[in-house]
Amino acid sequence: MTEKISIKITKPNEEKVLSIIEELSANLYLRFGSDGKNSFTDWQYNNSHFVFVTAEIDNEIVGCGTIRPIEENTGEVKRMYSKYSGKKIGQTILIFLENHAKTIGFKKLVLETRVKNQEAIQFYQKQGYNIIPNYGKYKDRPEAVCFGKSLK
Repeated sequence: MTEKISIKITKPNEEKVLSIIEELSANLYLRFGSDGKNSFTDWQYNNSHFVFVTAEIDNEIVGCGTIRPIEENTGEVKRMYSKYSGKKIGQTILIFLENHAKTIGFKKLVLETRVKNQEAIQFYQKQGYNIIPNYGKYKDRPEAVCFGKSLK
């Protein structure tokens, strides 16, 4: 029997989602020495181009992801996390974010992950993302690898 994954748009500061964000941050810190918490320092709660989602299975939050604007027609995928592997949680979140990005006017999505994070690199490539030159704060960071995908 396949478990149903539901995606909900919420806010990253809501109490019920803090545990998944903390779990993601702890996971990143253990694996890469940085928790990624600065992803929300410029979060604009009343801007519809900033979208945070959670994935739930049987009322348990099992993943999260977000998009935020970085250029007029370009959104950035951040804070992608799946609590369990092999359940298509990440894929479900990413498809939702891509579809939502189109509805709010983004023509392209970009993202960054660490070169060491081979699981993420393979995941994004399977989802149609291509390696692009490092952008923004990742430009001169050899530990970073950036991806982009045109939304059609």
